Amino acid sequence: ELMTTKKLLKDIVACAEEKKAEDILALDVSKTTTLSKYFVICSASNSIQVKSITENIRDNVKEDVWRIEGYEHLNWVIIDYIDVVVHIFLDDIRKYYNLERIWFDAKKVEI
Repeated sequence: ELMTTKKLLKDIVACAEEKKAEDILALDVSKTTTLSKYFVICSASNSIQVKSITENIRDNVKEDVWRIEGYEHLNWVIIDYIDVVVHIFLDDIRKYYNLERIWFDAKKVEI
C-alpha cells in the first residue's frame, strides 16, 4: 500500500533530522514542475554525514525508492521517490547550486 505523500514527506524529514541534517527545507513544487510534488533540501557538514542521512532515509522510509544518484561521490545525493525528491548536499555544494533560488516560486511546506 502506498503511503500518502504528506506522510512520506514527514518521514523523510524525521529521518534527516535524526542524523542532524541542517537547514531542512520542504518545497511544494507541484505548480512549477511535473517532475515531482515536493522537494526536500538539506545540508550536511561532511561526506560521512551525507552518507549517514542518505542511509537513514533509505533504510527507514517505508516507500520504494525509484532511484538514488550521487551516492558514489557523497557531495550531492538525490533520493527520488517520484512524488518527493530529496536533495542531500554538502554545505558548499548547496550554496553553489542554490536550488532555493531556482525554485524561488515554490511554496515552503511546514513539517
